[in-house]
Amino acid sequence: MKKWYDETYEWEIEVVGFLRGTHTEGYCRNGEEIGDKYTCTYGCPVNASGQGICSKVMMMMFPVMEAVRSGGDLMNIGGNSKYSKEIVCPDGCVIFSLKAKALGNENFYKGKFNQSY
Repeated sequence: MKKWYDETYEWEIEVVGFLRGTHTEGYCRNGEEIGDKYTCTYGCPVNASGQGICSKVMMMMFPVMEAVRSGGDLMNIGGNSKYSKEIVCPDGCVIFSLKAKALGNENFYKGKFNQSY
């Protein structure tokens, strides 16, 4: 992989709770635990052990991430702030907190990137 673009946002995703009980055995195939953290910019989030986030929850998070990348305010879709929102996994088991941090880089679509590759 040869990453050539400095992304506009960095994301931290943290497991903040469960909807069913105090553990995820029998529900969550990824084995999430409260306090687990994932980070990413544009690629899929990974944790400190290099394990990727559940693909099902990524389907839920990607549109939210794109809303921020395009200048949106997550409070308009039930977020806690402009750059944070809690998301429940599609299996109705794990609650994730998604937080964006602006990096100050040029927007991918508005930037003047050399595209002569």
